[in-house]
Amino acid sequence: MFSSQHVSAPDLSHHLGFKAPTQAQHNGLEFMTPSYPGGAAVKTGTSIMAVKYGNGLDSGVVVGADTRTSSGNYVANRVTDKLDQITSHIFVQRSGSSADTQAIADIVRYYISMHTAESGGAMPAVQTAANLLKDLIYNNKERLMAGMICAGWDPQVGASVYEVTPFSGTIVQEDWSIGGSGSSFIYGYCDDKYKPNMTKEEAKSFVVTALAHAMSRDGSSGGCIRIATIDKDGAKREYIQGDKLPVN
Repeated sequence: MFSSQHVSAPDLSHHLGFKAPTQAQHNGLEFMTPSYPGGAAVKTGTSIMAVKYGNGLDSGVVVGADTRTSSGNYVANRVTDKLDQITSHIFVQRSGSSADTQAIADIVRYYISMHTAESGGAMPAVQTAANLLKDLIYNNKERLMAGMICAGWDPQVGASVYEVTPFSGTIVQEDWSIGGSGSSFIYGYCDDKYKPNMTKEEAKSFVVTALAHAMSRDGSSGGCIRIATIDKDGAKREYIQGDKLPVN
C-alpha cells in the first residue's frame, strides 16, 4: 500500500530547549527576535541542489551539495555531509544552521519511521516527508535557521522535488530546486541549462557543474561535492573530490 497521509509536526520546544511561539505569533500578530549566545547570528553558507529526470515511475532525482561548513570566516568542516537520508528513497538537503537542520532531519527520520510502521510498512510518500519538514520549520521559524529541500521517489508519482520556504510555511513542487548562499550565483545558469526529461547522466552532470560554479563564486561554499541518485531501485551515493570538479 502507498501512503500519503499527512503527519502532524511535533512541538520542538523540548528537543531544542526553547519556549514554542504562541498562536498569536504564528498568526503574525506578534514577533520575536531570536537571541544568540554570542550576540549577532554567525554567518553561514552552503550550496544545495535537486533535479528530477525522466518521467513517471521510471523517473529519478539527483540531489547534491557542497561539503563546507562555515562559521563566519572560519571553515569548521571541509567534508560535511549535507545529504540526509530519511528513508531508502527519500533525502533532505540542509542549508542554514548545521545544528538546527541536523536536529530537524533526525526528527523527520524518526517520525517517518513511526509512520511507516503504523502504515504496515508501506513506503512513505515524498510529499509526506516534505509536509512534516515544512511544519517543523514553519512552526518554529522564530527560533530556527533552516532552508531545506526534500526529494526522492515513491511508487505513486515517481520522483519529486519539494522546496520548503521557512517563513511562509509553503512547500513548492519543482522540477529542480537550489538553495543556500551559493544558489544566488547560479540561478541564471540553471534557467539556461535545465531541460525537461533529462537522462540520469545529464542530470548528474547538470548538478555537479552547477554546484561547482556556485562553489567557485561563493566564499561560504566549497570543499567537495556529494551527490545521490534516487530512483525505484533505491539510492546511490557518489563523491567528487575538490581537485576533480569541472569548474575551479
